[in-house]
Amino acid sequence: MDLVLEAADQHLLTPYVYPAGWPEGEPCRQLLSLFVITNLGALALYLLFGTLSYYFIFDHELKKHPQFLENQVSREIAYALRSLPWISVPTVALFFAEVRGYSKLYDNIEDSPYGWSGVFLSMLSFLFFTDMGIYWIHRGLHHKLFYKRFHKPHHLWKIATPFASHAFHPVDGFMQSLPYHIYPFLFPLHKVTYLGLYIFVNVWTISIHDGDYRVPRLLRHVINGSAHHTDHHLYFDYNYGQYFTLWDKIGGSYKSPTSFEGKGPHDYLRKLREK
Repeated sequence: MDLVLEAADQHLLTPYVYPAGWPEGEPCRQLLSLFVITNLGALALYLLFGTLSYYFIFDHELKKHPQFLENQVSREIAYALRSLPWISVPTVALFFAEVRGYSKLYDNIEDSPYGWSGVFLSMLSFLFFTDMGIYWIHRGLHHKLFYKRFHKPHHLWKIATPFASHAFHPVDGFMQSLPYHIYPFLFPLHKVTYLGLYIFVNVWTISIHDGDYRVPRLLRHVINGSAHHTDHHLYFDYNYGQYFTLWDKIGGSYKSPTSFEGKGPHDYLRKLREK
């Protein structure tokens, strides 16, 4: 995040926003800047990619499903917009620790002991680590001690749209993002790679709520796509994973998506029309 902060300081904050006597490295200034940048960035990612997905990928026929709520899209957006600023508070604390040099993020490829291969391997390990972390955190949020208070609001959307992707209770949203933020404190990661992965995971979160169930046949039971996550919203205790089905299979919570078996939401709508 320090790359974004440096760019903001150089092109906007130092010359136009902050007093000339307020040093760029001053902690209070960094915290304030990170809070604003994090919120604006989260809103931009959510609204931009959510809107693109909603209008160009999401099948609007799904809005005719009996479990699609009245005014659901506006309710999803409103819930997300209320939650994102609160989610950003602990997130900014972790970004601040990164900026202050406590993480293992590095600037140059030469700083990696394995060069470009290290960058590539770190991307794979990031996906593996975060997929594992999110699985267990997500599954834990379904425990009766936490579900009703923190995770149930996200399950209000049985037939989700891309705008449901960030419509979480703030505690739920932050907890499920925690593996992304923990990783660079445990393992070396190139700063630009981390920024790219951070954008990717937000887009992926939108994609698994987009109602597009198409997956290459060979990867249907490997990739945790929208079909899998739709069944999670519908049937509650299956398919907790984020990118892959590995941990659901290990944890005994994998369910083959109903849409792959001709029993999904689109099939239900087709049967309604036939009646």
